[in-house]
Amino acid sequence: MQIQFTDSPPPHVRVHARIVNQGDSFSDLDPAIVDGASAARFKGRTGQVFEGFAMVNGSLRRIALSGAGEADADKRRLNVEKAGAALTAKYLCSGEAAMVVDLGHANLSADEAAAALMALRLRGWRHDKYRTKLAKEKRPSLEKVYVVGAPSGTEKSWEEASAIAKGVEFTRMLVTEPANIVYPESFVELCKEAFEGTGAEITVLDVADMEKLGMGALLGVGQGSERPSRLLAIRWNGGGDEKPTVFVGKGVTFDTGGISLKPPPGMEDMKWDMGGAGAVAGGMLAIASRKAKANVVAVMGLVENMPDGKAQRPGDVVTTMSGQTVEVLNTDAEGRLVLCDALHWAQEEYDPARIIDLATLTGAMIIALGHEHGGLFSNDDELADQLLEAGKATGDKLWRMPIGPAYDKLIDSPIADIKNVGPRPAGSITAAQFLLRFIKKGIPWAHLDVAGTVWSDKPGHSWDKGATGYGARLIDRLVKDVAEG
Repeated sequence: MQIQFTDSPPPHVRVHARIVNQGDSFSDLDPAIVDGASAARFKGRTGQVFEGFAMVNGSLRRIALSGAGEADADKRRLNVEKAGAALTAKYLCSGEAAMVVDLGHANLSADEAAAALMALRLRGWRHDKYRTKLAKEKRPSLEKVYVVGAPSGTEKSWEEASAIAKGVEFTRMLVTEPANIVYPESFVELCKEAFEGTGAEITVLDVADMEKLGMGALLGVGQGSERPSRLLAIRWNGGGDEKPTVFVGKGVTFDTGGISLKPPPGMEDMKWDMGGAGAVAGGMLAIASRKAKANVVAVMGLVENMPDGKAQRPGDVVTTMSGQTVEVLNTDAEGRLVLCDALHWAQEEYDPARIIDLATLTGAMIIALGHEHGGLFSNDDELADQLLEAGKATGDKLWRMPIGPAYDKLIDSPIADIKNVGPRPAGSITAAQFLLRFIKKGIPWAHLDVAGTVWSDKPGHSWDKGATGYGARLIDRLVKDVAEG
């Protein structure tokens, strides 16, 4: 969707929208709009939208009011985002090709105005490329938004916000595409294309490279697939000599469970088991596109988990790059096997200031937190607090979960250093404990289990049903607050 700033509304545009605060007066509008809003009980509450019709200079106009809630609300920025997104939800398939959005009536800061536009753009993201018979009235028609009344500095703030939106959209695309389109090799190629011209450095390890490094855990997951595994690293150097912040993403491009085969109903959803890697790639694209003044590295372990005759078996023992051995009791607990080698390699290669992994790791996380929060596990209170704050600021919400020695004992193996699953209780925690065994002493680390948040069965404040883009904005915000701050 194209966003254009202008001094006055183009005469050909029929939809004129205004973002307003709760309790605001609309006395400057046509009396029919004012009376209609009152009759419809429109109060300007967050996300509330009213539409009326009026003749303006001899032409019929669709007049829309979108509520941003109370002007002094604690969640002001997110409420403003919801107001912008609500307009897109209303008019995306309305038959209108353009809309005017007036930002001059809600006392917005430049950053808040840009946030409203970012959510407006993100709410319009669709992935209809495979829908050949979509009814005309269900096809998106809204292509352009003209912005009037923008506060001073909004265009500059929009440059950064649009870079973030680009990253979120890239995450959504990666997560949405089916596994016959996005697999380890094509994931790499899509990233190379997306990052071309940004100045980011890309490193790719193939199977032979990983074999030389001893990545037996990651390669063990992918050995049953015809699609060869890859390790992808994207580096952005914008912060001088500072140690980098490193993000590691689980990139299981399709997860059948391997020999520990998943039940068929719902298995198609496992195309988004690379949601962690998708978030890391999108967050990194945002960082590189806005030229962040920080050193950041994204590492993605990319595999496909299939039940071939060459696939690893329950009971196999694999040797990780760190030298630790793992008894694989359940081949469907594969994400931690991918991450442990990727985490170790990232620490060896980049000596990070902090390291954060994102993964659709456990169904137990969905049982614990539903689809409202990602689970946060960390060995460092300061990093955990920084992530929680970044989640509140972006709407990519997190909830901190415990780790500790009592849980760690649950993954001791009788024949190897570790087993890849513990007992049924505390399944998300024991998965985090597994990863912690691969974190070097003294390095702040956090694990984000995003199994319940990368995909949604209902629309959210800036997304439609499907891929949410969760994690990309969180990553960008953490870098902005911590590495650039």
